[in-house]
Amino acid sequence: MKTSFHLKAVLALMTIAVGINTTIAQDFDISIQPVGILGETGGSGPYPAVARAFADMRENTVYVPATLPEKPMPLVIWGTGGCHDNGLGYAGFLREIASYGFIIISGGYPRFERELLSPEQLAERNYNNSPNPLAALEFTTVAQLKGAIDWARAVNEDAASPLQGNIDLDRIAAMGHSCGGLQAITLFADPHVDTVIAFNSGALNELPPQHLRHNKNLNVGKEILDDLHGPIAYINGGPGDIAYPNASDDLARIESVPVFFAENGVGHGGTFHFDANGGEYAKVATAWMQWQLNNDKDAANMFLGPDCGLCISEGWKVQRKGIE
Repeated sequence: MKTSFHLKAVLALMTIAVGINTTIAQDFDISIQPVGILGETGGSGPYPAVARAFADMRENTVYVPATLPEKPMPLVIWGTGGCHDNGLGYAGFLREIASYGFIIISGGYPRFERELLSPEQLAERNYNNSPNPLAALEFTTVAQLKGAIDWARAVNEDAASPLQGNIDLDRIAAMGHSCGGLQAITLFADPHVDTVIAFNSGALNELPPQHLRHNKNLNVGKEILDDLHGPIAYINGGPGDIAYPNASDDLARIESVPVFFAENGVGHGGTFHFDANGGEYAKVATAWMQWQLNNDKDAANMFLGPDCGLCISEGWKVQRKGIE
């Protein structure tokens, strides 16, 4: 029987995205890192950020400004590519966004940071023939990401926590890459989540094959789009991105909320690891969150109007519904 393209997209969420985020790590120690600050301070924003592991939430990894802003920060939940259990896999990208005054919680125990690769190096890698050191690990879950919101609510009221009073729980967003993008879309069923960015991802037209259904993150059909209650952005790698058909189909189906769709031709891997600050995807994510969560009108210019920032950026193609 011929396999449909949409079914191939399901498989890709388990293989291509997983490979991009794990096979490069074959020389890295995948053991869980200790509690405390992990790695270097990073990000180009006004509040250079760090990754942290907290003793009372070991299963997720936190990105937060090293010096906290004076005002409470919006909360952003991140789903990792492949839904694999490594909260440090997108460390540079997440430090960059956090450095603009956000607290970000990434699904997954902190294990290792990925090396940086140019687009040319990324294209040359043969991921499918490389060992997958995270293959034996459990997948993260939507419940785990929901637990991160509960944790943020608890520490925000805990006088013993360094984060007490520093999280604005009236401003919450979710985003994720590939399989993690499905987690982010699923989190939109939570009425406290205001907006979502799905990177290289989209709801599925078909259930995954039986042998992949143990990863519950993949059981996300088009009916999930009925739960959308706020603006959603799809940032995609273009026709060469295996998730392109699913994301394009989401765009065509969604009528009840504003949708922003942008593609840039980099394929399924995005720009997360092109440089220390996450490449263009980090700039887009930061601007979207600044607009949606902080009502920043300058940031909104990247998305609004006929000459929006991405509309006139080389290599980008933009489609919008309900966003002028």
